[in-house]
Amino acid sequence: MDVVFSLNDLTLGYESHPAVHHITGNFLLGSLTAIVGPNGAGKSTLLKGLMGLIKPLDGQINYHKVLPTEIAYLPQQADIDRSFPISVMETVLIGHWKKIGLFRAVTNEMKREAEIALEAVGLTGFENRVIESLSAGQFQRVLFARMLLQNAHIILLDEPFTAIDSKTTTDLLKVVFRWHTEKRTVIAVLHDMDQVKNNFPETLLISREPIAWGPTNEVLVDKNILKARQMVETWDEHAKICNRDVT
Repeated sequence: MDVVFSLNDLTLGYESHPAVHHITGNFLLGSLTAIVGPNGAGKSTLLKGLMGLIKPLDGQINYHKVLPTEIAYLPQQADIDRSFPISVMETVLIGHWKKIGLFRAVTNEMKREAEIALEAVGLTGFENRVIESLSAGQFQRVLFARMLLQNAHIILLDEPFTAIDSKTTTDLLKVVFRWHTEKRTVIAVLHDMDQVKNNFPETLLISREPIAWGPTNEVLVDKNILKARQMVETWDEHAKICNRDVT
């Protein structure tokens, strides 16, 4: 299969302090991969690195047939400001930003595509609601609808099912499966191990460093999970970048 991202001894972090390091491996075209690990393991940092929001401190991220600007990225809800008075429809239409730019008007066809996306996530009739009035689950549906309009081949999701109800999770997982059947590459940071085992065929387990990467049933075994917990507990937040020879 074709590779979309290749990581070569990658280290990412902030202000010269590594948050996750020495990751080497490939994300394949059309793969459905969960990134898991204990709190503070560097999962969200890795996703931001793939998106191009932070630069490597060491090592490389190589993009194959895709640019960071062509990737759809969904951050955690806690990172999104919902106080701006904008409607559900206006929020979803942002997914057309590549077509609209700063000056082009929204066409009726674009609005119809937004309505279809809202229907796909179960929000028909919510077009005029202000996003601040929505529940966490409803707002997450809006964000998934916006991503449907982006029509990206690479989709990065950071904790997409946290703090939302089970019905919304089930519905949004159907959207994820739809992307997967369309041969899009989906990479999601998750914390629910049962959810990963039941829905994601590939898993990258990290704890500041990679613990295991491959088929989920081989990665999420007791010895790997225990090692991940032990490593994050002994991590030195002030450690500097260490160099290793890459063979």
